[in-house]
Amino acid sequence: MSAAPPAETASRPPAHATPWPELIAALASDGEQGLTEDEALLRQQRWGPNSLEEQRQKPAWQRFLGQFHDPLLYTLLAVGTVKLLLGEPGEAAVIWSVTVINAMIGYVQESRAETAIAALARSVRTEVEVVRAGVRRRLDSEQLVPGDLVVLEAGDKVPADVRLLHCRNLQVDESALTGESLPVAKGTTAVELAAPLTERIGMAYAGSLVTAGQGRALVVGTGNATEVGRISGSLAQQVNLSTPLTRKFRGFSATLLRLVLVLAGVTFLLGLARGREVSEMFDGAVALAVGAIPEELPAIVTVTLAIGVNRMARRNAIIRKLPAVETLGSTTVICSDKTGTLTQNRMTVREIHAGGERVRLDRLWPESGGDDPLARNLALRETLLAGVLCNDARASQSEGLVGDPTETALLHVAQTLGLNRQEALDRHPRRDAIPFASEQQFMATLHGSRRILMKGSVEAVLKRCGRQLRADGGSEPLDREAIEAAVAAMARQGERVLAFAVAEADPTQERLSETHVEEGLTFLGLQGLLDPPRPEAVAAVAACQRAGIQVKMITGDHPDTARSIASQLNLGRNGVVRTRTGQSLEEKSPRRLLAIVRDTDVFARVMPAQKLALVRALQELGEVVAMTGDGVNDAPALRQADIGIAMGRGGTEVAREAADMLLTDDNFATIEAAVEEGRAVYLNLRKALAFVLPVNCGASITILLAALLGLDLPVTALQVLWLNMVCSLTLSVPLAFEPQPPRLMEQPPRPPGQPLLTRGLVQKVLLVASFYWLFIFGMFLWARSHGLDLALARTMAIQSLVLAQMAYLVSISQVSKQGWRELWRAPVLLAGIGAALVLQLAFSQLSWMNGWFETAPLNVTQALLCAASLVVMVPVAWLAERFDPTTGVVTTR
Repeated sequence: MSAAPPAETASRPPAHATPWPELIAALASDGEQGLTEDEALLRQQRWGPNSLEEQRQKPAWQRFLGQFHDPLLYTLLAVGTVKLLLGEPGEAAVIWSVTVINAMIGYVQESRAETAIAALARSVRTEVEVVRAGVRRRLDSEQLVPGDLVVLEAGDKVPADVRLLHCRNLQVDESALTGESLPVAKGTTAVELAAPLTERIGMAYAGSLVTAGQGRALVVGTGNATEVGRISGSLAQQVNLSTPLTRKFRGFSATLLRLVLVLAGVTFLLGLARGREVSEMFDGAVALAVGAIPEELPAIVTVTLAIGVNRMARRNAIIRKLPAVETLGSTTVICSDKTGTLTQNRMTVREIHAGGERVRLDRLWPESGGDDPLARNLALRETLLAGVLCNDARASQSEGLVGDPTETALLHVAQTLGLNRQEALDRHPRRDAIPFASEQQFMATLHGSRRILMKGSVEAVLKRCGRQLRADGGSEPLDREAIEAAVAAMARQGERVLAFAVAEADPTQERLSETHVEEGLTFLGLQGLLDPPRPEAVAAVAACQRAGIQVKMITGDHPDTARSIASQLNLGRNGVVRTRTGQSLEEKSPRRLLAIVRDTDVFARVMPAQKLALVRALQELGEVVAMTGDGVNDAPALRQADIGIAMGRGGTEVAREAADMLLTDDNFATIEAAVEEGRAVYLNLRKALAFVLPVNCGASITILLAALLGLDLPVTALQVLWLNMVCSLTLSVPLAFEPQPPRLMEQPPRPPGQPLLTRGLVQKVLLVASFYWLFIFGMFLWARSHGLDLALARTMAIQSLVLAQMAYLVSISQVSKQGWRELWRAPVLLAGIGAALVLQLAFSQLSWMNGWFETAPLNVTQALLCAASLVVMVPVAWLAERFDPTTGVVTTR
């Protein structure tokens, strides 16, 4: 643990009770310049990184013992104990050994899955804006030290315990720390020493989320010296491998176990009634119980989901919540933002409309040759100047222009046309600002040159303007119709249009509020920015449409702009893009709203609250909705959506916390790739079911019929244990590594309410199980009728079944669709088959295995006879595929 920062030493009151000027002095920092880089490095060496010590996990032995917490394993341990009491220590040892092997396999698989998912979670870094030596820069939050000066904005996660120095409408969600459900309004004043956390308005604590406003703060506690670190010791995220699907499997297994125990009791009593020995029928009842339960399925599900997570990560989609892997495969609607997701997020100012003149820019130079439009059009100059001053982007020597792509484009065009940014900032120093918020659709700044500047959506700016600036510098009444005509022309070309305005400020004015910009502004001009669609997004949209997935654009941009980009992306039907504005959704009846949502391709000028309403409406229509978002106010919609998708590059921490999945490249094509991977995961799970369940059914039918007919058991409890926990698991795990079928995204989405066990899959399982029963029973009866002893007959029956399983495994794998020659290009599948062959050879040919499992060595003739099941299984597998084509098409029957 790092040493406590000086602000928290016993000789000094805690930061919340200390006036901030005293705290700055105590930390040897500067309220404007922050720390120097050298001082920050020294402090980090002294106090360590700003990270919590990882919580100590349970010891390996405890996690291993946790693998035994399963009803079936409890049953097996009890059976082993009964065997021991009945004077059969060898069989007891074998039963216990198999349960230990099963626990070891589960432990290794879950440990690897947890490690992989935790590593992905740690790869998502939180950045923070820091002022060091007077320069604002973004750093990994782990590099913060006490005394650092940080800038907080809406959407940020508070990176450390900080003392607030300056605030503007700052609100912080501290529910994770205090349980307070509503955001807390913050200030800068010190409070009483004994004040509880909820009343410390001058503090913001690590892990809290900024929901509104801006602030500048001093870091006073990092790592384990934060409030969170002291309370909990660690916030290390615990990886939870439980999903609705794995819980369904556990519930299914528990229900099945109760049913099977009843059947096992019936089997035991029937055998006794037929005159069989008590010990033999006890063994048969145990074999039935063990054979009917697919105890290997939870491990297969966990491995399949973990592999899916890793594959998605390689395609730039990081899964934060494991159930999302399952849900992605059934997504029916994707609601995507436009800017940066469907488009390249490379904003370029294409044209400017100011002073009655429309200036087109070719490679950021005016078309008029040597003519300088700034000299003859003062409105144009003022429009460019407003774009420079009402702007939070900045210049960096190492990184160039840094900030929002829209704002960097405004700086770039102004500099290209001759405006010096630094001179403008020196002549018009900023005093205060109203940050951009999606609800108000504008940003405003107050400057020492007695001016207030505004930039924002055309609607938000124009309604506050009464006059407009002429090219000669004079003003005239606002010509709204001409401006709106210019906006429409620019928007039809796919340009994002921003409006700019100015107002005169009081010379003594130091603060800026919404009341200062409600009316009386003078319109300056428009700037049209072009952000072309991503080429890969065009292909991804087409792939989604072929897959039966609707893609809807939800944006805050002008309807014409959104429609133009949507047309380039081919979002509409028959070349028609049906567009609605967020305002047109207001006050619609629920039935009318559902009809609108169903039939609309593009929603423009949408507010965050309307996004939530859109998601709910789509869900009412029975859709499985994936929603993208990056802003603080997108969090409710992200939580409501079946799959919330946040931007890994440009998204706020609030959006990331609410999301199920992060896009590390902010690219729509990654969503399509993740849906494809989700479908592949679901398909592989179906393959695992189709492979595992017939073995359980076949073994159970065999034992039950033997009891009914009063015959010797074709398999013993130990042999069934071997089949289920060793051989079947070895053969089924390769299915988790199956590649995607080539035309997976040309199939319709899986219906949301479709059960995992569809009618077609049940028919397939029963068909294959019946043939497994024939292999076991037929081979066993043939061997006994030809005078072979009981151990040898059982061995041949089991080997016939395992070889038939291998043929069936290949038939449901992707290899069967690509041709048998492709088998050699499936190393995991070959490894599984090879491991199973080695185990089965040991099972029948090694004397100590013969003693444990009551088997007998096979000669070449007997082995070849068992191998005949390989040939017989081929047409059976072909017929089974007619019921449920597991290898390529997700059936909806």
